[in-house]
Formats: sequence, structure tokens, C-alpha cells
Amino acid sequence: MTEAATQSDCAHALAEVIHRRRAVRGFLPRPVPRQTLEEVFALAARAPSNCNTQPWQVHVASGQALERLRRRLPEALAKGEFDMDFPYEGSYEGIYRQRQVDAAARLYEAMGIAREDKAARGAAFLRNFEFFGAPHVAFLFLPEPFGLREATDVGMYAQTLMLALAAHGLGSCPQTALGFHAGIVREELGVPAEQRLLFGISLGFVDEAEPANRCRMDRDVAAVTHFVE
Repeated sequence: MTEAATQSDCAHALAEVIHRRRAVRGFLPRPVPRQTLEEVFALAARAPSNCNTQPWQVHVASGQALERLRRRLPEALAKGEFDMDFPYEGSYEGIYRQRQVDAAARLYEAMGIAREDKAARGAAFLRNFEFFGAPHVAFLFLPEPFGLREATDVGMYAQTLMLALAAHGLGSCPQTALGFHAGIVREELGVPAEQRLLFGISLGFVDEAEPANRCRMDRDVAAVTHFVE
């Protein structure tokens, strides 16, 4: 096989994996084999970072540890308790707000939830804290005293992880909501206080029967990509 043909095959394979990756909101309870998980996280560790500092700390919850979180996080939310290491800043306006509203409309439509059905919408949001039934959740932490620059490194790690999962036939869902109760997550997983929680990624085998998984989002390439010569 020629070098050009090999490059073409690689490009097609990468494109397929990128298109396959999506936010999955329904997982099968079947655990992923430990060897597969180790292979995926080894690939994710190849992500780039500033000066190769690799600032991410990743704690993968499964089994009873995950079940405790599945119980405690919804309870904390119901009580209105929040403990975020990185509170939300700013707001979505203009085109960013439009994209947010469109994404929500598509998701609720896929699930058959009417806009005025606040109870059903609330129940759908609560599923974030049940990890959409996933058997594993990766919590991504940023050690002190790192800040915004290193947080971008964690973002690149997260994308590499999700692409590696997709390449292995697995699904994932990045969830900033899983950063709402950082103290509980640290307590249940034995994470040191100096590690600050950014977000979590639910992962596992996709439940194709879940209506939410029929939802697909567009990408506005022309509006965000600018070629300057």
C-alpha cells in the first residue's frame, strides 16, 4: 500500500470516529471490560498539553462507588445544595444563546417532551446526576494552583478520551453538571482537596433504544472558521 493510500485510509477512519462521537444520554448497564478501559485511557493520555505538563487528574468511578454517587448527587440537587470548584461565569447571548435553545429543543423533541411540560423537563435534567445509566464515569480534576491555561489542556484530554471511546465502539457524554457537587465527589472517591473538579464524562455501551440518543446536533462551520491570508 502506498503512503498516499495509507494517509487516505487514516483520514477516513478518523473522520468516521469524529462523526460517530456524540453526547450519549442512555447507556446499557453492562460494564466495560477493564482491559478496554485501560486501553482507552492510555490513548487519552497521548493528548497534548502546554510544555507536556499533563495537568489532568482523572478518577474513574464504577461499581459501588458510582452507585453511592448516583444516590447522593440527586439528593444534594433536590436540597438546592451546590459546591462548585469552577462556578459559571458570563452568560450565553446572541448566536450562542440561539444554539443553546436549538440544542435543547432538538433533545426534548427526540424524547417526546413538550416545551410546557416542566415536570418532564426537570426529570430529564435530573438524569445527568444518574449518569444516564452509565456503568462508569470519569471525573476530570485540575490540581491547584493551575488555572484557565491548564484547563484548556484538560479539554484536549477530554476530547481525546471521547474519540478513543468512540473508536472502541463506546459512547460518552461530557457533563459540566457533574461539577455541581465537587465536595461529594471528592469525598466518595477519596480525592485530595487540592484537586478541583471541572466536569465528568459518563461512558459505556450505548443504549440505542433510548429516545434521547436519536438526537443529532449541527455544527456551524462557516460561522466559526476564518481563513486569513
